[in-house]
Amino acid sequence: MDPECAQLLPALCAVLVDPRQPVADDTCLEKLLDWFKTVTEGDIFFPVGSLNLTPCKKKVWELLGEERSSRGTPGAVPLVTPGLGRPHRVQCRAAAGAPLPGGAAVPCAESPGPEFWGPLLLTPPGRNLRSPGKLLPVSSGAVDTIFSLQGDSSLFVASAASQLLVHVLALSMQGGAEGQPCLPGGDWPACAQRIMDHVEESLCSAATPKVTQALNVLTTTFGRCQSPWTEALWVRLSPRVACLLERDPIPAAHSFVDLLLCVARSPVFSSSDGSLWETVVRALSCLGPTHMGPLALGILKLEHCPQALRTQAFQVLLQPLACVLKATVQAPGPPGLLDGTADDATTVDTLLASKSSCAGLLCRTLAHLEELQPLPQRPSPWPQASLLGATVTVLRLCDGSAAPASSVGGHLCGTLAGCVRVQRAALDFLGTLSQGTGPQELVTQALAVLLECLESPGSSPTVLKKAFQATLRWLLSSPKTPGCSDLGPLIPQFLRELFPVLQKRLCHPCWEVRDSALEFLTQLSRHWGGQADFRCALLASEVPELALQLLQDPESYVRASAVTAMGQLSSQGLHAPTSPEHAEARQSLFPELLHILSVDSEGFPRRAVMQVFTEWLRDGHADAARDMEQFVATVLQVASRDLDWEVRAQGLELALVFLGQTLGPPRTHCPYAVALPEVAPAQPLTEALRALCHVGLFDFAFCALFDCDRPVAQKSCDLLLFLRDKIASYSSLREARGGPNTASAEATLPRWRAGEQAQPPGDQEPEAVLAMLRSLDLEGLRSTLAESSDHVEKSPQSLLQDMLATGGFLQGDEADCY
Repeated sequence: MDPECAQLLPALCAVLVDPRQPVADDTCLEKLLDWFKTVTEGDIFFPVGSLNLTPCKKKVWELLGEERSSRGTPGAVPLVTPGLGRPHRVQCRAAAGAPLPGGAAVPCAESPGPEFWGPLLLTPPGRNLRSPGKLLPVSSGAVDTIFSLQGDSSLFVASAASQLLVHVLALSMQGGAEGQPCLPGGDWPACAQRIMDHVEESLCSAATPKVTQALNVLTTTFGRCQSPWTEALWVRLSPRVACLLERDPIPAAHSFVDLLLCVARSPVFSSSDGSLWETVVRALSCLGPTHMGPLALGILKLEHCPQALRTQAFQVLLQPLACVLKATVQAPGPPGLLDGTADDATTVDTLLASKSSCAGLLCRTLAHLEELQPLPQRPSPWPQASLLGATVTVLRLCDGSAAPASSVGGHLCGTLAGCVRVQRAALDFLGTLSQGTGPQELVTQALAVLLECLESPGSSPTVLKKAFQATLRWLLSSPKTPGCSDLGPLIPQFLRELFPVLQKRLCHPCWEVRDSALEFLTQLSRHWGGQADFRCALLASEVPELALQLLQDPESYVRASAVTAMGQLSSQGLHAPTSPEHAEARQSLFPELLHILSVDSEGFPRRAVMQVFTEWLRDGHADAARDMEQFVATVLQVASRDLDWEVRAQGLELALVFLGQTLGPPRTHCPYAVALPEVAPAQPLTEALRALCHVGLFDFAFCALFDCDRPVAQKSCDLLLFLRDKIASYSSLREARGGPNTASAEATLPRWRAGEQAQPPGDQEPEAVLAMLRSLDLEGLRSTLAESSDHVEKSPQSLLQDMLATGGFLQGDEADCY
């Protein structure tokens, strides 16, 4: 903590202690509490002892004493936090050792107020925060107050109270129970015993909110504390937790699952803990499908778990898809997916209950499997074929092409028909399945259903976007012919069927579909632009011509995607067929893209053009390599006049690429690399610098250095530092005859600050410009630009001053009125 803040904090505490003083607004209180949370980070439980807060704490306690003596009542430490519309004060009289009256109607504190003030102000000077059992005397009634705050109507307040309760429990247990795997009943500290009694009572309550509070406290405790006493805590409370499974319905099932997974992940518990796994096994049998899925997924993600439990969890996770397969196929299907999983009546009832419950269950199942598939601890063997078949069946149920084999299948056909939500989830999982290995038939099956989705006139724009993404993943992961660099035998035929569909989607009336089709074309050509099969299929279609026409699309997003797609096609020589009748279309795209950069009214297409030009320059595109200096000069001249800061920033990126190609790439900063001296003849370096002047790079960079948009100025500063670093090892300019005349360059600085072009390109003297470059404090400017424009106003000192000014504690101009 800064000394200035440490001096201001006691005075601020006086304002917060005194209810007669005006309290700052909610925003200031939120910022204050965020700062408190920041200064106490680094230790799980209140590292206040590591801060030099003793003077501050003493001052707070002096204020409390004054308050107690002036009012004749026990001192109150207000926890001032932003409430729902107004600040609240929670009178924590536990600091003075007196009980709190009432409790249920007391306004309460939002997070993170209790997390800071609790340990800081409830501990008198000289008392160790780590002293077990001495933080909150049971007779003080403070714990009862926290109990009451757990039921507050504000979720923020209730959550903060539960977290504070966990902190109090942990502090009371530290020291007394260290190293003891079990604790006899009488060995629990009094405060911890009181909390445990309350948790046990809440677990036995018939009110679901009470059970939820208790489960949340236990989940937070096991998640934050890894001391041996937590094992004794579980031994004591696990029977109460397990009894919840005997109720119908099971109360707070979501919190119950969170607790079991949190305990299972705790390093204190070993995989041989029988009581924990017995409870999990029972939960997998008793919970409903909505909660069984998250529990099964959490179990399968554990690194150490009994194998029998993993098998049961995977069967539970597969139950909904197994029901779908059994309802739509006559044969029993591949082994391993249907065995012992399709007869669960609860799962079938959920699938048949309503459209929302059916869609919700399938979406959650597919999302869980998608999350599990790339993990190394996923079940082995992984039923790739069965999962692919089930996913394809779900997609066919949605588009109405599935063949039901039972009344359940017929009901599912009617329920899932046209369900966009399930289609999106199935396509996401289908794309993830492309990462797995399998026979060629799996690829054929996946690509066939994806092509059907892309062709279907009923597919929504979001479904088509997901279908394009999944198709790209399957195409890029498809097996290649061994020893052949070209595509395998399956892909060329699929591409010949795909491109007519892509043509249709490029002409779709919905702009989102056209945009998705262009993005798909860009990615596919980027990866396969050099493959002969792909080139032949693409050039035989009308896709390049349609993409070119979309440069004039009325929607700016589509124009931007068309610019990117055509830039990529042009880089591969695929922007038009090679036949003579298309000779006009094969002309350079540079004039048309430059026209978009100059006149397009929307920023997205202009940004896309700058990115394409930068890639062209970096990759040596023919339009850029034909006359590189003219290309760079033309682009920078247009970009310098653009009002969009991202266009100007991309112009600096292009300038940096040109610098690297002219002077060489940036030097490595690896500490283990051998630094070789850079040697270059004087004449080539001088010519290179004159080329930089000729293209107007110095004008563009120096104007950007004083740009009103901070990202542009930062990028320009980095570029000029790279340039200065690049020439630092060359002695030719420093040894130039006489001293450089910097007068002309210095005279242009005011015009650069005003954003004007200093001189016609090519008129600057390289030696003078670089001499001025060396005289600028670019490092200092970069440090200044790294700070936000309101870093002073956002500082903790400024915040404390403003809050004190509200109470009239500051004199003169001490307040930071921003």
